[in-house]
Amino acid sequence: MTTENGKIDKSQQQLDVRKLLCPMPVIKTQNAVNEMSPGDQLIIIASDPGTLEDIPTWSRINGHKILNIEEIDREITFLLEVGEE
Repeated sequence: MTTENGKIDKSQQQLDVRKLLCPMPVIKTQNAVNEMSPGDQLIIIASDPGTLEDIPTWSRINGHKILNIEEIDREITFLLEVGEE
């Protein structure tokens, strides 16, 4: 999608996968990303510590980029940028 000045309008969505255990956070992330366009960003909020390895690994394998990971208390927040695939 482009704006009036011709710049790409990037979308940002949020996905809450708290209280879900492996493999559901990755499956729900994949389903959300499949509905997005390259360059869009997805904020993923998780509580399963396994996602610290699973989501970055899945992202790398599938051509997406993790821009940020933040851990506060028992919540993990990922900022993912959708790749070209």
